[in-house]
Amino acid sequence: MIKLAIICLVIAAVAAILGFGGLAGTMVDIAIVIAVIALILFVIFLVAGLFAAKKAKDTFR
Repeated sequence: MIKLAIICLVIAAVAAILGFGGLAGTMVDIAIVIAVIALILFVIFLVAGLFAAKKAKDTFR
């Protein structure tokens, strides 16, 4: 997902250089939304992984 956000930022930069301000602004907004979603999913999976690892560690003791 982060790769998609970076691609959107590159497209926004190229659009801004070429003078397409509306498109550039939209692509930046899309990139921000994608990056926030990726960050939220990262935190959720990190916490879930920590709980799963703790449960597995307790099981094998």
